[in-house]
Parts: sequence; C-alpha cells; structure tokens
Amino acid sequence: MKDSVIIYSGGLDSTTLLYEERERVALAVTFDYGSNHAAREIACARHHCEQLGIEHIVIELGFMSHYFQSSLLSGGDAIPSGNYDEENMKSTVVPFRNGIMLSIACGLAESRGLKRVLIANHGGDHAIYPDCRPEFIHAMDAAMRAGTYINVEIAAPYTNLTKADLVRRGAKLGIDYGQTYSCYRGGEKHCGTCGTCTERREAFQEAGIADPTIYE
Repeated sequence: MKDSVIIYSGGLDSTTLLYEERERVALAVTFDYGSNHAAREIACARHHCEQLGIEHIVIELGFMSHYFQSSLLSGGDAIPSGNYDEENMKSTVVPFRNGIMLSIACGLAESRGLKRVLIANHGGDHAIYPDCRPEFIHAMDAAMRAGTYINVEIAAPYTNLTKADLVRRGAKLGIDYGQTYSCYRGGEKHCGTCGTCTERREAFQEAGIADPTIYE
C-alpha cells in the first residue's frame, strides 16, 4: 500500500529509508532551503527516485537562507571541522528545520490522503540537533495526529539507531551509496573533515563495509 510521504534529502540516511520503505512511499519531497550542499543532494535524490519509479518533488524554502542563522547557509568556508559532539558544530544547526519540513510534509500527506510521513533522523544526530531527538519526534507526531482529519503520523524508525546500522541495512539492499551526498561544504568531492563527512566515514568503518565516497 502506498500510504507515505518521505522527507528525502538525497543523503545516506534518507536514501536508506527510501529503499527500505519503497513499497509504501507514494511521494518523496526534497526541501531546498539554501544549504551549501543542496544542489548536490537534489541531484542524488532525483537519481534514486528515478531508479525506484517514485514521484519526487522539490519545494523551495528560500526564506530560511534569508532569515535563519546557520553556517550551513553561509557558504562552505563557514563550516567548521570536527565531530558532532564538539561545541563548534552547533553552528551547523538550522533552527527548527525538521519542524518546518515535517509540517509541510504533513500538509502534503493529508492533501493526498496519505497517513504517514517518513523521516530518517538517527541516534547520531541527538548530540547536536534538538529536532532529531526522540522527545521532539514524539511531540511532532502528537501535533500532526491532532491537527489532521486523517491523523497523519510520523514514522521515524531510525531514531535510536546509529549511522553504521543504516549502512549495514543499505548494504543488504544493494544501495549505491556512491550516489548519495552528505558534505556540508558542498564541494564536488566530500571534504572529509566536516561533521557529516567525519560521521559518514566512521559509519562505513564501524559497519565494516567499503566506503565508496570520494573525499578530497
């Protein structure tokens, strides 16, 4: 049954979820909020949706880059290097990003009579991103159910999993992770040193799976 909308960036996490839930995904939506790596991610998202025959749309959220403060919206040179548990990585937070995207996806879901919104937040995000934590997901789920006639719900199956767990799942599905993009600096190649590149590299190492990513 096709009953789900997925928030789909084209990165490793949401691509894994797209493939795992492909039998239920009716619509994949990518949000372009002006991030440094938006163009690279959108290209990857289109590729995988075409491979799976899933409808894909891109929604512009340009106001976020104009009014919100985040190094993720300020050019590649503004992105710090380090791990997600380091204080300097807080500059990459885009305030309430998931809340905004979930709200729009909820409206899309109800408009199409779809019952679920899929999001690929995972346990590695908890240290830095408040809108990836279990308490936030639970609160948004309750708000969406209460605010829609058809009780649209959030499905966030990776909330307590690690990125290495996701890599293992994706490997079993045969996902080509070389056709996903993560780097916050948005270059032609992954920089290899920003928080998301570091997490990506470590996830493949922990999973014991060859990393197809091309780093600088």
